Amino acid sequence: MPTVHQPTALRQETTAAQRVIASRGATRRPGTVPGWFLLAALLLAAAAGVSLFVGVADVSPSGLLDPATRPATWDLLVASRGPRTVALVLAGGGLAVCGVIMQLLTRNPFVEPATAGTMEAAGLGILLMTIAQPHAPVVARMLAGAVCAVLGTGLFLAVLSRLALRDLAMVPVVGLVLGGVLSAVATFVAYRTDLLQSLGAWMTADFSAVIEGRYELLWLAAVLVGLGLLVADRFTVAGLGEEVATSLGLDHRAAMALGLGIVALTSAVVVVTVGALPFVGLVVPNLVATLVGGNARRTIPLCAVCGALLVVVCDLLARTLRAPYELPVGLIIGVLGGVAFLVILLRRTDRVA
Repeated sequence: MPTVHQPTALRQETTAAQRVIASRGATRRPGTVPGWFLLAALLLAAAAGVSLFVGVADVSPSGLLDPATRPATWDLLVASRGPRTVALVLAGGGLAVCGVIMQLLTRNPFVEPATAGTMEAAGLGILLMTIAQPHAPVVARMLAGAVCAVLGTGLFLAVLSRLALRDLAMVPVVGLVLGGVLSAVATFVAYRTDLLQSLGAWMTADFSAVIEGRYELLWLAAVLVGLGLLVADRFTVAGLGEEVATSLGLDHRAAMALGLGIVALTSAVVVVTVGALPFVGLVVPNLVATLVGGNARRTIPLCAVCGALLVVVCDLLARTLRAPYELPVGLIIGVLGGVAFLVILLRRTDRVA
């Protein structure tokens, strides 16, 4: 029986893919990833500590030491400040990891839930569930948002597959247009059903209402981040393209479905709990990639910590810029993230030119 040889082009492509994977796993110098991770973790711990004692109510470390004020101070920390800080960390870390996964699967550094219509689709799903079942539990709304987020992201990928886009910067433009259409549909439906205020709350992140008993669903985002870390190598290989990934023995469709499932569930959990947080999944992964490369197993933990740090810092700004009044966190992140997006876009455009 004659021996079947692999085509020369495919062998060369497979060898090149293996070299790409090896290069993505390498760091610029020994200890770079652990060093950056340790620095980000220390900054996050410091910012989270400050977050516990910033607010309208007077809470200070000395209040925990004074027997007269300790009970009231401790109750406030457990019921409000602690849950809020944990929610900030979980939401920021989860969305940053979503950005990593989406950028690998689409092979585009400008894609994240807010630039692919995923957030808007999740908000539409939550709205539809609220209309159909006004007394549905939060979990049911989250599942409806996740289903619509999967459908919205799938529609985004289907549109991309039919467009011959040579410029990477055009991909997020398509996602933003799709998100605008979904947002317009949701706004029309919400207007006809007197739910505009609820829709606005879902699509604008605000942590002021986070208290004990109203944020625990966000722990699912931490579980999904852990799952993403376990299968990170699959996302790295899937990011090389369907043909190369299949030649390396990976079920590309299964990897895509798993990645989109993680992104959709995480986005839905964040939207239904605290609202939409734009640009976290765009800015953080691009910044981390410039520091340590694009290997998912190395970047996911660092992106999770940096995403949490970004959201905590923006929340501190929201609470202090006009104290004692509080700005929506989504507004702060939207402004800073929009500026960062333009900077990243211009830098990559200049590099290609």
